[in-house]
Amino acid sequence: MNEEEKTDRLRELTAACDNIVFFGGAGVSTESGIPDFRSADGLYHQQYAYPPETIISHRFFLMHTEEFFRFYRAKMLFPDARPNACHLALARMEEAGKLKAVITQNIDGLHQKAGSKKVAELHGSVWRNTCMKCGKKHTMYEIIAAEGIPRCDCGGVIKPDVVLYEENLEEDVLEASVRAISSAEMLIVGGTSLAVYPAAGLLRYFRGKHLIVVNRTPTPADGAAEFVLSRPIGEVFSRLGF
Repeated sequence: MNEEEKTDRLRELTAACDNIVFFGGAGVSTESGIPDFRSADGLYHQQYAYPPETIISHRFFLMHTEEFFRFYRAKMLFPDARPNACHLALARMEEAGKLKAVITQNIDGLHQKAGSKKVAELHGSVWRNTCMKCGKKHTMYEIIAAEGIPRCDCGGVIKPDVVLYEENLEEDVLEASVRAISSAEMLIVGGTSLAVYPAAGLLRYFRGKHLIVVNRTPTPADGAAEFVLSRPIGEVFSRLGF
């Protein structure tokens, strides 16, 4: 099948299936202006005093907190980003009773902005922030407005509720993701290189009929997929009829 035929086939499958799960990564949000960490022009290929992998680690956050927040504000917060065609189509699929869950590695909250309700955020969200001392919740805008290290009224450091390197994923989010994937009839993997574990390892729980990959570059799941679409993800989802 060529790309056009694959898109038509995906439209047929999504129309016929009522138990779909979407597993997505950074490529879902690039069309909303949020850079992909691993693309040729992404954050991992820019120059900083420390490698980005180091800066967004738990240890670096504790030892170099001010430097962490300088990078975090500049490169990881996009409060004005808007959902794109993929986010919007997924929300409509859920509303139509087709899509049972969105499992995302992204921390930008764009699926919820688009209207999706059943979203498992494997790596947390920039929209949630918690004082490490008293547990008070804070907004992203408080992080943006603060100079240096953002602090709570109690004096504690405010930590973003995002999963840093060296930190474990939330157990309840993992369990919900496993349940959704293991019971799905169709799993659409989109906008992810499947390079980040343990998130990428969740695909091994899929036992359904249709595994579809929509990604611009090859992934480890390609060999097991019914077919792979390599065109832009927003373009694909805008043509599914939702």
